[in-house]
Amino acid sequence: MRRLALALALAPAVLLAVVAGAQAAPAALATHAERSGFTQTGRYEEVDRLCHEFARAHPREVRCTPFGRTPQGRPMWALVASQSGALTPEAAHRAGLPVTLIQGGIHAGEIEGKDAGFLALREQLARPGALRHQVLVFVPVFNVDGHERFGAWNRPNQRGPEQMGWRTTAQNLNLNRDYAKADAPEMQAMLALVNAWDPLVAVDLHTTDGAQFQHDIAVMVEPVQSGDEALRDAGRAWRDGVIERLRAQGGLPLPFYPSFVEMDNPASGFRDSVSPPRFSTGYFVLRNRLGMLVETHSWRPYPYRVRQTRQTVDAVLALVATHGRAWLALAREADARAARLTELPLAWRTLDDARTIDFLGYAYTRTPSDISGALMTRYDETRPDVWQLPLRDRIVPDRIRPAPRAGYLVPAEHAGWVGEKLAQHGIRFERLAEGRSALAVQAFRATAVKRSAASIEGRPRVDLTGAWAPETRSVPAGSLFVPLAQPLARLVMNLLEPDAPDALAAWGRFDAAFEQKEYMEPYVAEQVAREQLAASPALAAEFQARLRDDPAFAASAEQRLAFFHRRHPSWDDRLNLYPVLRVDAHP
Repeated sequence: MRRLALALALAPAVLLAVVAGAQAAPAALATHAERSGFTQTGRYEEVDRLCHEFARAHPREVRCTPFGRTPQGRPMWALVASQSGALTPEAAHRAGLPVTLIQGGIHAGEIEGKDAGFLALREQLARPGALRHQVLVFVPVFNVDGHERFGAWNRPNQRGPEQMGWRTTAQNLNLNRDYAKADAPEMQAMLALVNAWDPLVAVDLHTTDGAQFQHDIAVMVEPVQSGDEALRDAGRAWRDGVIERLRAQGGLPLPFYPSFVEMDNPASGFRDSVSPPRFSTGYFVLRNRLGMLVETHSWRPYPYRVRQTRQTVDAVLALVATHGRAWLALAREADARAARLTELPLAWRTLDDARTIDFLGYAYTRTPSDISGALMTRYDETRPDVWQLPLRDRIVPDRIRPAPRAGYLVPAEHAGWVGEKLAQHGIRFERLAEGRSALAVQAFRATAVKRSAASIEGRPRVDLTGAWAPETRSVPAGSLFVPLAQPLARLVMNLLEPDAPDALAAWGRFDAAFEQKEYMEPYVAEQVAREQLAASPALAAEFQARLRDDPAFAASAEQRLAFFHRRHPSWDDRLNLYPVLRVDAHP
């Protein structure tokens, strides 16, 4: 009750301003959130209804488009809106119009994107303006099944609405960990939408978790630290332009995600980072496009968060209307540069050195808890304070890998599922009609395979250590050649380089290649060892040296017998061989 009273006390003016704007709305286009005074959000049937009502009210400017169906059978809806007359991907591309993708509800408990998006769209359509210079593709709810797992306590660390959806899908997958691996049917539908429209900018609307402080929104964009260097100027201009507009309207925006280095310890400060492509902002930058993550602050009341999200959407549309064609030209140039990649960072690392920033927080104490026994942070929202905190925001490339001169070869035995995955991302490849023998390739052999103790997103995580080296191998007909000379080359490398953070291999999709299938019984291995020792004094000397210098080896019967098995013709030379190959010439 104290939280609810405090929430209402913090924003009566905001609530009245938002509701006053809603009173003038046509009844058919008003949301349940507006009618409830922004204390509630509607169920998913409202998205279906409003999608069609907007199309009926604005037949020349809006189309209601189904783009997928969830595992529980619900349709996924997108609203396509433009005052240019271009309401299909083909028309938008012919007109050279930038496409803006805005998605709400990827985490369906963080749902202000849905209600704010409908508000912003209605107001944009009421006057000629930003929608004359772009096409908006608005997905009110991405995680549809999760939205309908509706409850009052799905987000206990959030002020409003009274009920909301769930973070994950009906299959318990987190869609904002799924962009690269694309396991979820919902993500596969989203990628098809992305491939069709090729949005210049993609905006992902969220609500933070975490601490209590005064800052009310965070706006993060890539490319800024990563991606095509020339395109980073557009990323910075877009991020800074949105932040400037929010600040001018009284907001307290941040350009980084405000998550403490040590959970629940404000003094530990912050570490900025570049997200891997399992996340939206880490994914779109690999397509040479602009991605924005918006995080309103969960402890702000729901009316406040809806208003601020609507302001963010308005700012995004205004900036794309002004700069979109110029940014689109930069993106096309980045496509051309990507097709000529010679090397690529597969990851990014934040340096430990920090600078001190003033951060708007509240007075707090950290005292032992009689419940958990740990130090517990308690905030006093009646006492604003300025925290001086370290911010680590120097980010440098990591795992820089040379690009193959021609591309990758996926052997026929993996061509079916890998080809399906590549096609989901819009990556171009070709199928070899005839096999190739004695082909000069580069092969990756793992020298260490580290598997996660538990599955993550339903899959085992695998960290591979090894190196590419020249080999001569044969590949059968039906194998895939994936050329690097294409606009999505950055994404190709992030999926097919085995030690990339979100590679197919890192998500366990090639796991069988790193499992030993054939064994030699100990009594057989013993006999083989004696024969090898008798035949090779050099091998005997090597064995004795290993016994002397490696105590772990000396203590392990398994390792000692494996020493000889690896040198026997029966040894599986494909064990720990990554199935995908690199080639320097078209096969």
